[in-house]
Amino acid sequence: MEVQVIQGSIQEQTADTLIVNLFEGVTIPSGATGAVDKALNGAISELIANGDISGKAGEVGVVYPRGLIPAKRVLIAGLGKRDDFNLEGVRQAAAAAILRARELNAKAVASIVHGTGIAGLPIRLAAQATAEGTLLALYRFAAAKEQEPQNEIVSFTIVEFDESKVAEMKGGVDTAVAIAAGNALARDLVNMPPNVATPTRLAQAAQEIAEAHNLKITVGGRKWAAKHNMGAFLAVAKGAGEPPKFIVLEHNADRDDLDTIVLVGKGITFDTGGISIKPTQGMGKMKSDMGGAAAVLGAMKTAAMLDLPLRLIGIAPCTENMPDADAYRPADVITASNGKTIEIISTDAEGRMVLADGLVYAKQYEPKAVIDLATLTGACVIALGEGVAAGLFSTDEALQNKMVAAGKATHERVWPLPLWDDYLKIIKSDVADMQNAGGRFGGVGTSAIFLKQFTDYPWMHLDIAGVALTEKGRGYVPAGGTGFGVRLLVEFLLAW
Repeated sequence: MEVQVIQGSIQEQTADTLIVNLFEGVTIPSGATGAVDKALNGAISELIANGDISGKAGEVGVVYPRGLIPAKRVLIAGLGKRDDFNLEGVRQAAAAAILRARELNAKAVASIVHGTGIAGLPIRLAAQATAEGTLLALYRFAAAKEQEPQNEIVSFTIVEFDESKVAEMKGGVDTAVAIAAGNALARDLVNMPPNVATPTRLAQAAQEIAEAHNLKITVGGRKWAAKHNMGAFLAVAKGAGEPPKFIVLEHNADRDDLDTIVLVGKGITFDTGGISIKPTQGMGKMKSDMGGAAAVLGAMKTAAMLDLPLRLIGIAPCTENMPDADAYRPADVITASNGKTIEIISTDAEGRMVLADGLVYAKQYEPKAVIDLATLTGACVIALGEGVAAGLFSTDEALQNKMVAAGKATHERVWPLPLWDDYLKIIKSDVADMQNAGGRFGGVGTSAIFLKQFTDYPWMHLDIAGVALTEKGRGYVPAGGTGFGVRLLVEFLLAW
């Protein structure tokens, strides 16, 4: 879809559909909405007076101009209460309006930026949020099935009357386009069936990013991982029919003058639980167990599109976790690449195993920060709920505060949880340095303290188990893969 920002009057645009907005409680529209209302001889004011539109959040009213202006229809997006309005309100209003436009078979849509008038939101950020909400809401996964022809919007134009604001808005929209592209990649990878989104397919996605944006790439197989003593990663991969891939992408690989940040994403492309096999019910959702790796690849794509002035490393250890005659077993003792030994209590605690070697590998880059993302524990879902927030563990309070701020800005929220040494006692082993699981209670804490044993740098762990996949779409997040983590990481990196 073509996305652009132009200077002009919204009421004069030749797009078939215009989008303006209205705050709750407003009786006489002003600004761009007022200009359209005047051109329509007060049609919007009449709808307000009659109670047909109220400006409530999520509401989208429709007016048909009947030749008074070039557009075929005008949509009035409700913004809700002015005092509560923020950038998330912009994204939600933009999403509601564009989805209504698509329902009405719009092809070309022109919109104003929401929130820069009486709400006083920063111009660039409001433009970014308007475009972000629009593009994220329009996402569709190309499922392998026959489908009825679906309407597609071919162009989206943001119109601004004040020429002095156009350049800043363009900057915000360009950022939104890059973020939406990275998010769409992450959603696609999670939505793909597991026989398609194999480790090889994720490596292909990484290769495409590298070729498009001149990134350095390494894709290691079993022999490569063995050379690097990645016993934990290889243990999980032993029973896998698909070849494992240890993926490393490097943006600004040779720039030693830039701060280095490493992103590590769990890439279990399907998780049966291995020998500690999961129940049949709900196992299909385990195609999303590579949501962390998908988010890292999506964030790397966006960072490369924006050419962020950072040395950014993306690591994705990818494999299936399958039960067969070669699969690793409970009671096995495995040695990770830093020499730590691990007693296997459950082969279904495999994500922390592949992350362990990923975190050790990150050390060579001498990073200022390492952030890992993983659909790691059902315990985190129990603690924080589905679709609410990711669990955050950190060894650095300043980094933690930056990530919490990024979560608030993007509405991809994170909640700090304790990284206490008490959890180490729970995973103490008589035959190894640690166990890979600590039992039913405190599962999210024991998983995090396990990962900490493979770090000696500023580090954050994000458990995204409850937010990587959703059964019910809401606003700009359709059902299926959410792409959670891409916008969060990019906001964190932009703030850096």
